[in-house]
Amino acid sequence: MSDKATDTTAAYQVELAINRLESLSTLPCVAAQLFPKLLKGNLSSLDLAEIIESDPALTSKVFSVAGLDGNILEDGLSIRQILEKLDISLLRDTVLSVQVAGSFGADSGAEMYKVVTRKQLFLHCLAVAICAKDIAEIAFPQMDSQLAYSAGLLHDIGKLALDQTMPKSFEKIVREAKMQSAGSCTIEQKYLGLDHTIIGKRLAQKWGVPEQIVLAIWLHHSDTAIISQNIGEAKIAQIVQLADIIARQCSIGQSCSFDSPDSPYIIARSLNINSEQMQQIRRSLIDGISEKSELLGLDSKNIAANYCQTVHAAIAQLAHNNTKLSLENRRLQASSGHFDFATEFLSSITSMTSSIEAAEKFAISWQNFYQTGSVCLYLAEGNEQELIKAVVVEGQQATKKVILNAPSARPIIPRELTRKFDILDADGNVNWLFEQLDTEFELSQTKIIPLLCSGKAIGAMIFEFRYPVESKQLQEKFRATAAIGGIALGMTFSSNKQQHFAEQFASFLNKVKTEQRHQASEELLEALAEMAAGAAHELNNPLSVISGRAQLLGKSETDSEKKQILEQIKENTDDLAGIIDGLMNFARPKQPRPDNVDIQQILDEAVELASKKTNTANPDIQVDVSKAGKEVFVDSAQMASAISNILANAIESYPAQAEPIKVTAICDESSDILTLEIVDMGSGMDSVTLQKAIQPFFSAKPAGRKRGMGLAYANRLIQLNKGTLNITSQLASGTTVTVSLPCK
Repeated sequence: MSDKATDTTAAYQVELAINRLESLSTLPCVAAQLFPKLLKGNLSSLDLAEIIESDPALTSKVFSVAGLDGNILEDGLSIRQILEKLDISLLRDTVLSVQVAGSFGADSGAEMYKVVTRKQLFLHCLAVAICAKDIAEIAFPQMDSQLAYSAGLLHDIGKLALDQTMPKSFEKIVREAKMQSAGSCTIEQKYLGLDHTIIGKRLAQKWGVPEQIVLAIWLHHSDTAIISQNIGEAKIAQIVQLADIIARQCSIGQSCSFDSPDSPYIIARSLNINSEQMQQIRRSLIDGISEKSELLGLDSKNIAANYCQTVHAAIAQLAHNNTKLSLENRRLQASSGHFDFATEFLSSITSMTSSIEAAEKFAISWQNFYQTGSVCLYLAEGNEQELIKAVVVEGQQATKKVILNAPSARPIIPRELTRKFDILDADGNVNWLFEQLDTEFELSQTKIIPLLCSGKAIGAMIFEFRYPVESKQLQEKFRATAAIGGIALGMTFSSNKQQHFAEQFASFLNKVKTEQRHQASEELLEALAEMAAGAAHELNNPLSVISGRAQLLGKSETDSEKKQILEQIKENTDDLAGIIDGLMNFARPKQPRPDNVDIQQILDEAVELASKKTNTANPDIQVDVSKAGKEVFVDSAQMASAISNILANAIESYPAQAEPIKVTAICDESSDILTLEIVDMGSGMDSVTLQKAIQPFFSAKPAGRKRGMGLAYANRLIQLNKGTLNITSQLASGTTVTVSLPCK
């Protein structure tokens, strides 16, 4: 069997083992702190919150339970907020269903001989959580720091799961990582065919953990600084990555990786965190770990593992029986017809079904099952929709898909239905919709219900109900069935979102590849310079001779046709000499002589140069320079030349200039970088042209016009002055050029 086949088999076996895992195990000392609180007479969720939000097993289990109830889990909720929404009996059953791991300490048997104990890994997760919360509060004040805390706490659930399901294999991996001073991911890939980040991601998705936390679990060992520039949701992964490095450097717990942690300062700079703030984070970590250790009893010496396991087994069994009876009671109360409805509807859709197609299938099944009149199902796929997708089912299951204009003065879905299930009269609530449909509804008999997924309405359904039924009976009759439609439609929305994410990720990889090619081309510049120097030496003298002879012959030639040919020879030799000079200036420009210079002075010179280059008198260029930090440390002449080339391109992008070119200068004092943003609303560039825009001699203009050295030369001069140039553009929508320059 090939190594590849072996890796695939191992990965499949690991996935099977992990997939059977219903929850992680908590530590005996945590259980010892938790069980007495559970036995209190007047138990409240706040009694348990502080312990639950500090334990990876309990936190992930609460997310899992909340994800099963669409009325609990909402976007952006912290663990503490979810606990406040959970029924106390459900919370008790949830906590008791979490398994307790074996003990640890001096009298813990085989555990003491492990390279990394579960307690050490637990401490590492807790340290990363504390750091991540502090980093989020400093770098992103608008972010919910508790979300970052939970992401740090759960970032290594893949390792916890491996230790729980296959402890011998995991111990082997850890020992080899220590022996080779390697990261755990490398050894995991070697033996398992996948690593703990993938395992953790799949577990988190299975357990309904919020998507941002899933990204942190998956990407915290990737190049998060680059990824987060392209995918905004990945910022939280960058926070967790920095927190992981700090926790490892502080030697709190053990992460199971034995390679040297990366320097935290590169990531810290990208998050605008300075050295003093880093020291503050480290100090807070020491104090935070001390407080959490006392709360969770991590330093306790007399934990009886067998007693904890026995108590847990009895209580867990009672909880299991209670939950089973409760579920059975609900099942008996529900109409058996719901199963038939679900079977009919779900069998009619696949993973490739689009959201509007799934909506059509659901509306048809609804009309058929409940024998209603006309049905209209419309989708709310965003907060600021202008156009709404809808499907209408008339008599005999005749369907049509329509596009509706969203109402301007009221919400798409009635506010009473955006977060909870209810039944309202359609008349007076969605009259904007009836005005656009050419299907007649009997308004006195028409109802509207929400389609909920993860605690929010993603669509609504309007239908004629022709039988007189009490409102309470309607609630019971329709709630479960509508939940099926909401979840199914939510899955189609999620599939579309994941597809978009995959496309963004592929685009990011292409960008990285392009940057790598650009770096390689930089290494060839020296060779290009040598070639240019040789070309200049070998060609300039013959060109001078040809040009001089052509001029001399032209003066004595009387035949007008021959005289014109000689003039063309002279012009072409001059052009060729200019090409060689341009190549030399690009490959071996003069070394910059940087000095502190006012950016306004550079921009004034650049505007004047651009005006001369384009033969444009008084071009409409609006310059806005911030008051603070206006000086840059560059070669003034080189920068004026470079920026003038960018402005000239912007001027020439307008067929007839109707809108101004805007130049904005902003200084970031924390990073000593001044950013210039040059925006035009001209013809723009397509993706192919954009990729080649800064290549020497490339031009999107017809052959014979210019030589395409403007942006290439500008980029070269900016790089020589320790700056960067970035271009974004869309065809027919304009171009934005961003130039970053050092202030010192």
